[in-house]
Amino acid sequence: GEEEAMLTSQSNARIKTLVQLRDKSKVRNELGLFLVEGVKMFLEAPIERIREVYVSESFYLKCTMKEEIQKHSYEIVADDVFKKISDTVTPQGIITVVKQYEYKVDDLLKQDDPCLLLLEDIQDPGNLGTMIRTGEGAGIHGVILSSSSVDVYNPKTIRSTMGSIYRVPFFYTQDLQTMIQTLQKRNISVYAAHLLGTSYYDEMDYTKGSAFLIGNEGNGLKEETAKMADCYVKIPMKGKLESLNAAIAGTLFMYEAEGQRRKNTRGE
Repeated sequence: GEEEAMLTSQSNARIKTLVQLRDKSKVRNELGLFLVEGVKMFLEAPIERIREVYVSESFYLKCTMKEEIQKHSYEIVADDVFKKISDTVTPQGIITVVKQYEYKVDDLLKQDDPCLLLLEDIQDPGNLGTMIRTGEGAGIHGVILSSSSVDVYNPKTIRSTMGSIYRVPFFYTQDLQTMIQTLQKRNISVYAAHLLGTSYYDEMDYTKGSAFLIGNEGNGLKEETAKMADCYVKIPMKGKLESLNAAIAGTLFMYEAEGQRRKNTRGE
């Protein structure tokens, strides 16, 4: 067949843009794009959001999904150059450029009695990605983040979501405290995961509108944010532990709500 043209230079303008999209949230936001790596993330991406696909030469040669790739604007990249744009130690050989999402708060509040995650200054991209992934599993309706939380489009966050980034609505708020009041006005109770909690997390009723407020990995919630919550709720701690990883704490709350709501629909 015909020889396919191939990008072989690291100084190529498109390669430079890809590196910036990988490394700089400012560039991602200016262009309204983000990168996803790997076969699963390519196959699960909504077709209408895919802008370009980049494949390494070796991947393309032995690739069984050329038809899927050829539906899009795609480029073949020399393996050594592909390594430079990949965020992983052993690249899978396919990177997709995807259009960013633009959710509004109301997109997260469409359901009656929504279940939400409220995150204040979460810094670890893996934690955030894990919470989005677990959130999909637990059936939550969205994630609201303080503006100083890690970028949801950070490649490590994206990778940790395992595809849930495409399906779980999220919203960055400039003012988390005002957002908490907005939710409360809509009859959504805000539960702060807090060491000073008087009740355990599995003693509360999450079958009505609920939002779980989780703080920064190192410092927990800011005092003035925590104060806005309807109540402080704690996770039992044995041994000498003071707290759990933020993503694990979020998981316990989300799955407790999921279990209660499941029982509710079964009429137990």
